Amino acid sequence: MPQDESRNLWQRKEELRQQGHARRHAQPDKDAASGAICRKLTEQPEYLAAETVLFYVDARDEVRTQPVLPTALAQGKRVVVPYCVGELIELFHLHDVSELAPGTFRVLEPRPELRLEPQRLVPVKEIDLVVAPGVAFDRQGGRLGHGLGYYDKLLEHLRPEAAIVALAYECQMVPEIPCDRHDVRMDKVITEQNVYVGGGRKS
Repeated sequence: MPQDESRNLWQRKEELRQQGHARRHAQPDKDAASGAICRKLTEQPEYLAAETVLFYVDARDEVRTQPVLPTALAQGKRVVVPYCVGELIELFHLHDVSELAPGTFRVLEPRPELRLEPQRLVPVKEIDLVVAPGVAFDRQGGRLGHGLGYYDKLLEHLRPEAAIVALAYECQMVPEIPCDRHDVRMDKVITEQNVYVGGGRKS
């Protein structure tokens, strides 16, 4: 990609990222909206069919996933949560929400001593469904994260048949997310108002 084009892409992403953060922060009644979004998630065929589900653990203004973790565990799902090691995401098999504690960027992660148990570490190839966060999305499944690339690096190693479903407030939807070859599109984006079917990794 030419340097000017790359710079323009970066600037456009930064503008959308700032807008997305502001809109997400201003979202009223996040608990109610998050509850509606998570209920829709648990009704999706991708969720119902999945045995191993990777959930992000919400922080700050993100759609709140913490309340749905006990439900998923009670349903017999193999619940997996991420934690950061350097510039990469590692995956942990969660047995109970009490195993989480503030970690990188003050996000709840598995307690450090539990990560030493090799049987709790989950290879990315065993994930059936990723529940992904983001700052802004479009209806084609385009996703804009925080700009650090954690999830893009992870998602490129999923099995081809694994699904990626993002959770967002409707206010985070924009007409178009500028994407380059490293960006991964979502299979679905679920908001409190709609379920958008995206292009997924085939697009």
